Amino acid sequence: MTDFSEATREKLRGVSAATLCTALFKRGLRNQFIQDVRPVGSVGRTMVGPAFTLRYIPAREDLNALEVFRDRAHPQRQAIEQCPAGSVMVMDSRKDARAASAGSILVTRLMQRGVEGVVTDGGFRDSPEIGTLDFPAYHHRPSAPTNLTLHQALDIDVPIGCGDVAVWPGDILVGDGEGVVVIPRAIADEIADEAVAMTSYEEFVLERVQGGASILGLYPMTDEDHQKSFEIWRANKASGIV
Repeated sequence: MTDFSEATREKLRGVSAATLCTALFKRGLRNQFIQDVRPVGSVGRTMVGPAFTLRYIPAREDLNALEVFRDRAHPQRQAIEQCPAGSVMVMDSRKDARAASAGSILVTRLMQRGVEGVVTDGGFRDSPEIGTLDFPAYHHRPSAPTNLTLHQALDIDVPIGCGDVAVWPGDILVGDGEGVVVIPRAIADEIADEAVAMTSYEEFVLERVQGGASILGLYPMTDEDHQKSFEIWRANKASGIV
């Protein structure tokens, strides 16, 4: 896997999940937005980082008693301690939020270790506390029961499904106020560049629409006059005139 550059990370911080979904759709990728997963609290910054995964399976009572947490090799505990700084921890909880994927202590540990954010298609317990942290966290809904009630942590850093989206270790996750999109690592750089260009044009379009312009020929651009106007607008903005 090639390194994920800070330049690409910063580009992705400045674009929306919606714009990224459109850029991915142009490449035939239609199912990259994680379904039914939302921010736990207010979104202070866009979450961007490579995926580090944890897979849960349905719990079996004879293998998933409370005592398993005494084992330092327990997959959930190891995932918390192994997730690299700058990465996003992604949990496959089978879209089952009846029991928590994690709670405020584990999420705080991720934050203190420099992890970029955390995503589950299940739920978090202690969600009011998690929502106050300066740390991006996404889940389906709050869930007070411990994960041991229904979930058994099994695999770390393997391909998973999260909210009906395939997530491979190293895929780039971007989360904003709408939700989380998954970008295949191999095309992350070019998607970032295209999304930046798309965002610039959308800013231009919004200014024109706010000024009373019709969207016809403007959005999408089919009129060459709009292309010329956009080029002038972009040049002026780069020079600080706009």
